[in-house]
Amino acid sequence: MPVETIISDDNAETLAESGFYWRERSGVKLLVCKHLEDAGFANGFSTRVGGVSPFPEYSLNLAGFDEDLAENIHENRRRFIAMFGGEYRLATQWQVHGDGIRMIDSEADLADGEAKYDGLVSRLRNILVGVKTADCVPVLIGDPVTRSFAAVHAGWRGTVKSIVVRAVEKMQENFGSEPKDMIAAIGPAAGCKNYEIGQDVIDAFGSAFSTAEKYFSPTSEGHALIDLHLANMDQLISCGVPFANIYTSPFCTMARLDLFFSYRVEKKLYGKTGRLMSAIGLRQDEFH
Repeated sequence: MPVETIISDDNAETLAESGFYWRERSGVKLLVCKHLEDAGFANGFSTRVGGVSPFPEYSLNLAGFDEDLAENIHENRRRFIAMFGGEYRLATQWQVHGDGIRMIDSEADLADGEAKYDGLVSRLRNILVGVKTADCVPVLIGDPVTRSFAAVHAGWRGTVKSIVVRAVEKMQENFGSEPKDMIAAIGPAAGCKNYEIGQDVIDAFGSAFSTAEKYFSPTSEGHALIDLHLANMDQLISCGVPFANIYTSPFCTMARLDLFFSYRVEKKLYGKTGRLMSAIGLRQDEFH
């Protein structure tokens, strides 16, 4: 594996406590869950740092071909994948804010980029499964017993549909995974101090969860701040993933535009924004 550098910043102590650390290579900065890595999973949550896209300059935009040049995105993805070491191919899908989970059983599955899913599950050695976000919650799950893994895109719609539970169920059904063995990392997303939603979202959560009010901090009539990190953590716990095995990033994408893209902030300011990528696969250094 290439030599890596642990980056110190004003959140270093908080990061260590939450189970993450920074990795930086060739100007690209990646947030890594140490506990998934120690369990045998290459994993990382991208930042906007170290790319070639004008969002503004030198941004690592990893999706959105209608708002960026294809050659920029492909070069950014090359740089992103290089952060994991080894030789990987990246599996992603057309995301639709649903609860569909797709199995990646062979490299042939990578060719169908038009399929519409918001979660991917695999245990292929040479594959990274990845989801794209720019405020929504990315969740990476690894089972060190069956060596299966999943990447999940959970916006508020996916959270209402319990998409992380669907991912756990898919790992159980296809690989015999036990939730008690799983390790989950919840990545950077719009946080509960900044992400304000309206009555439609409040009603959707109220219809789906009897304890929905715990995720809201009212701001004005028909509006509230929402904690999607907590909602997804609760769902993982509800299906048997131990609390001690769930690690949550301390970063809010809306508050840290120096590090992350934010759809809710940047679409209003600039009319466009980039996309982050969160990916997981088996550590290849274990096989060499």
